[in-house]
Amino acid sequence: MRTLLPVGTLPAWSGAVGGRIGRVRTLLPVTPQLGVVMALLALAAAAVALLGRLGHSAAILTASVRAAVQLAVVSFAIVWAITYLPAVAGFLIVMYLVASVTAGRRITKSAAAWWAALPVAAGTAPVLLLMIAAGVLPVEGIVLVPITGILLGGCLTATSLAGRRALDELRQRRGEVEAALSLGFSARDAAMEICRPAAAQALVPALDQTRTVGLVTLPGAFVGMMLAGAGPVQAGAVQLAVLIALLAAEAVAVVVTIELAARGRFPL
Repeated sequence: MRTLLPVGTLPAWSGAVGGRIGRVRTLLPVTPQLGVVMALLALAAAAVALLGRLGHSAAILTASVRAAVQLAVVSFAIVWAITYLPAVAGFLIVMYLVASVTAGRRITKSAAAWWAALPVAAGTAPVLLLMIAAGVLPVEGIVLVPITGILLGGCLTATSLAGRRALDELRQRRGEVEAALSLGFSARDAAMEICRPAAAQALVPALDQTRTVGLVTLPGAFVGMMLAGAGPVQAGAVQLAVLIALLAAEAVAVVVTIELAARGRFPL
């Protein structure tokens, strides 16, 4: 068993990879009752959001339906895709584009949303290349797809949070930016002084996840490998590698996003 294989527990994959994983167990039994519970939870979440006037009740339902449809499609497509490197490359490109578009739309509704593609790539690509060059990440679809997905997801969240917080600060504290300009600061430096502290908070979720791993949360890579039969040391080492890789990727994404915001690439 390879050590960096956090998705080894997905039942749909076990036959597709020639039985390399062996007997697998699922974290939750896939039964009709599971579908009913998921539907009830989605409705409950939407109802709570509606009663609490959070403004996201419809979004909760549409996100739940989209997740179900997308996972159903991807579950079948990925079985074929992971066996062919060209298909893997195409799959990764689609993942990157979706992450970039989603992050950009969270920051701004203008055409400048495409600037979000830069921090997402800046955070993900160097980490992947380093891991591949060091030989700890095999160039195989069954490993590349989930690891890249984890990194892209982290950079998506970090980019959107940093971008939104940076723009909110620049809008609300415009007077302070103008005061800094009057003192001789450049436009970039003035904006940076105002937006950087708030935007840097986008790293807090990743930091909290890393600090509390094993004490509060047991992430998917760890649980997946344990269910697949890996030892606790092996599973822990893989999870640690994933968490530190995420921290590195998200830190880069946040820095690049703040720089873009300070330079006015995202309109206020």
